[in-house]
Amino acid sequence: MRKKANSSKGAESPISPSPLIDARIAALADWRGEVLARVRKLIREADPGVVEAVKWRKPSNPNGVPVWEHDGIVCTGETYKGYVKLTFAKGAALKDPARLFNAGLEGNARRAIDIREGDKIDAASFKALVRAAVALNTEHAAARGGR
Repeated sequence: MRKKANSSKGAESPISPSPLIDARIAALADWRGEVLARVRKLIREADPGVVEAVKWRKPSNPNGVPVWEHDGIVCTGETYKGYVKLTFAKGAALKDPARLFNAGLEGNARRAIDIREGDKIDAASFKALVRAAVALNTEHAAARGGR
């Protein structure tokens, strides 16, 4: 039987992802880069064990999408002209007492935070949300026998 190298559509680049994310931030050279750098820092502070990846690289998006993982995808960080979108893979299952989620609210699994120019990030609430996402991923991994 032949093994697939990586069946995920979001296959990671053979290049280390952290410098790719650094390059993505630098290439933005505007408020979106600053926001992406800030949330990246907050994610790392919330979970020092988080693993960075870059997925979904294609000709129309050669830099791909920054992804933070811990026992599965915690969140992704996409940049658009008018906002930075942080999508939490299992956001619908997370408690969000600070009401950070403001996009994708109708979805069954994902929830997102759209950050526009000038928006303030509640660091403590954001880090609590990241920790909750990591805890949920870890719980699901343990239930599957992954831990």
